[in-house]
Amino acid sequence: MTRRKRFLLIAFGMASVGVGVIGILLPLVPTTPFLLLAAYLFARSSERLHKGLLGNRVIGGYLRRYSEGRCMSVRHKCATLVLLWTILALTAMLAVDTWWGRGGLGAVGIAVSIHILTLQTENGRSPARSPGSEARHRSRSR
Repeated sequence: MTRRKRFLLIAFGMASVGVGVIGILLPLVPTTPFLLLAAYLFARSSERLHKGLLGNRVIGGYLRRYSEGRCMSVRHKCATLVLLWTILALTAMLAVDTWWGRGGLGAVGIAVSIHILTLQTENGRSPARSPGSEARHRSRSR
């Protein structure tokens, strides 16, 4: 790989991390796609930066689980949803004056919430199934 290509991959990776971190704080800026893009770019250009991103104590575990197609813990889902809706509500009250702007924030919140809730939970169960629901279903069908 040429030095120029490596430099560009690292630069775009760093920019993606920056936008991803901003997305943690601002409701309409996506976080996960930018952090996954950064991980991809770093994997192609800098083993040190890739390991650093995946080893980060704040976002590393989340990125590893998400990129491997694994699931989120119930605690992480709850924290994510509470933070999402808190930031959306504050933004709607303090920064958005139009009904359609607030409606847009609500639509984004609903879409993101659906996505988060449809991810498998860490114990391997589908989020739609509660613990023991399968056993209760089997006992009713007898």
